[in-house]
Amino acid sequence: MTVSSQNAKVSYAGNGSTKTFAVSFYFLADAHLRVSKRTADGTETTLALTTNYTVSGAGNPSGGSITLTSSTAAPASGETITVSRNVPLTQETDYQANDPFPAESHERALDKLTMEVQQLNEALGRSLKLSVTNTMNSTEFTVGPADRVNKVLGFDANGELTVSQELGTYRGNWAAGVAYAQRDLVKDTSTSNIYICLIAHTSTGSLPISSNADGYKWALIVDAVAADASADAAAASASAAAASASAASTSAANSASSATASAASASTASTKAAESASSASAAASSATAAASSATSAAGSASTATTKASEASASASTATAQAGIATTKAGEASSSAASAAASQSSASNSASTATTQAATSTTKASEAAASAASALDSKNAAAASQTAAAASQSAAAGSASTASAASISATTKADVATAKADEAAASAASAAQIVFGNLFMHPNKITESINIPDGFNGLLVDPVEIGPNVTITGLGNSTLRGL
Repeated sequence: MTVSSQNAKVSYAGNGSTKTFAVSFYFLADAHLRVSKRTADGTETTLALTTNYTVSGAGNPSGGSITLTSSTAAPASGETITVSRNVPLTQETDYQANDPFPAESHERALDKLTMEVQQLNEALGRSLKLSVTNTMNSTEFTVGPADRVNKVLGFDANGELTVSQELGTYRGNWAAGVAYAQRDLVKDTSTSNIYICLIAHTSTGSLPISSNADGYKWALIVDAVAADASADAAAASASAAAASASAASTSAANSASSATASAASASTASTKAAESASSASAAASSATAAASSATSAAGSASTATTKASEASASASTATAQAGIATTKAGEASSSAASAAASQSSASNSASTATTQAATSTTKASEAAASAASALDSKNAAAASQTAAAASQSAAAGSASTASAASISATTKADVATAKADEAAASAASAAQIVFGNLFMHPNKITESINIPDGFNGLLVDPVEIGPNVTITGLGNSTLRGL
């Protein structure tokens, strides 16, 4: 068979239950395997064939397996099982002279040799060795076991391997008359310093070692004096540090208090700022409202001025209307006088004329009263105009009053005009020919007239009849004074 794999070892982690483990490499006999168990603390144990495990698959190029016996517990978690080659370094094939060549046994011997090489190579791989480019004259040492006790394997001044001095044996307090070996450790009780012996000797003299005649044979490795001084300095530094820490703590507390006060001040400032902002906003709103009020006041003043002007104009109009009413009253009075004259002249119709004259007089009185009322309205309008001009602050009210007075004056003037018209109409009726028992006082008839049937009338004044004027319908009527 051939040995195609270079593997010579396989390891498995335990799980507390698995007891059968595969062997992935070719081996010739059950005894050619070593089974080792390593515990979690690093303890290694080599298990015994048959007692702790059994083997299957020997001679199979594909390998086989090992199975732990019932008396051997499965490796727990943290433990490992390692299976490696354990081939005896022997040659067991014997060739007989002149016999046929034993090919099968010869190949088996070659396989065994290859397995031995793999076994040695695996062990060599775990050894401490120099690199290919490194050199060392010898890795041998001749120091016996007794001389190697408490010593170390190291390198000398040439970089060669050597059994060095022990790290040091503590001999306690130094004393005179004691044989000290190289690398012995002692304590100088006068200073508490620790020394190591450089040259073997029997001690003499007294402490301290630093001033002893053999002082050069010792080396100081622990300077307790300096350490004490350093400790004292460290203690002083620690005390100073503690004081500084306390001061820092106090400062921190003060800073915290200051920070708290600052925070409170900041909060107060923020509140005041907010209040100032609100006040500013309110002031802005008040300013806006004041501006609006000023604008409204200016508008009201302008309106008042306008209303005053309108009141003045209305008063002027009322004055004019009052004048017209006065004129109409005069005209009405004239008409009344004419009516009275007509009454005097109309002796045959005195009763009727008197009635008409009374009516005219009444109308004239009413017209005069209307004129007086118009004059009162004029005076009220003038007073309203004066009040409006005197107090602009009350302009709106005065303007309203003047407007009302103006409206009243206008109304009164209209009434006076109507009354004057009625008076004029009444006066005119006295100067016209009417039907029934009425009569007129015309001075001149300029148009043709038709007298109704059964009319009785009287013309009391000389009447001028215009050209081409005809009077008809006198058949059953009586008209006197023509």
